[in-house]
Amino acid sequence: MSWVILIASGLLEAVWAAAMQASKGFRRWRPTVLFVVAMAASMGGLAWAMLEIPTGTAYAVWVGVGAVATVLLQLARGKERLTLVRSLLLVLLVGCLVGLKLVS
Repeated sequence: MSWVILIASGLLEAVWAAAMQASKGFRRWRPTVLFVVAMAASMGGLAWAMLEIPTGTAYAVWVGVGAVATVLLQLARGKERLTLVRSLLLVLLVGCLVGLKLVS
C-alpha cells in the first residue's frame, strides 16, 4: 500500500505544480487553493509512505513520478513539445523508477 500512496503523492506533485503556474504568483485564489490542498496531500502521502519505504528511495520515486507526470500534463495541454530525446529520457526515468521498486 505504501507504494500506491507514494505514486499517488507523486501524481499530486504534478497537480500542485500546474496549479502554482495557474495561480499567477498566487494572485488567483482557486488555483492557489488547489495548490495548497494538492501540496499538503502530496507531502502527507510522501511522509506516510516513508514509514515503510526508505527515505532516499521514497523521495527519488516521488520526485521522479512528479516530474514525469508534470511533463505529460504539459504535453497534453500543449504547453511543451515532445521530441525524440525528451521521449527517450522520460522512458529512461520511468525505467529507473521501476528499477528502484524492484530492488526495494
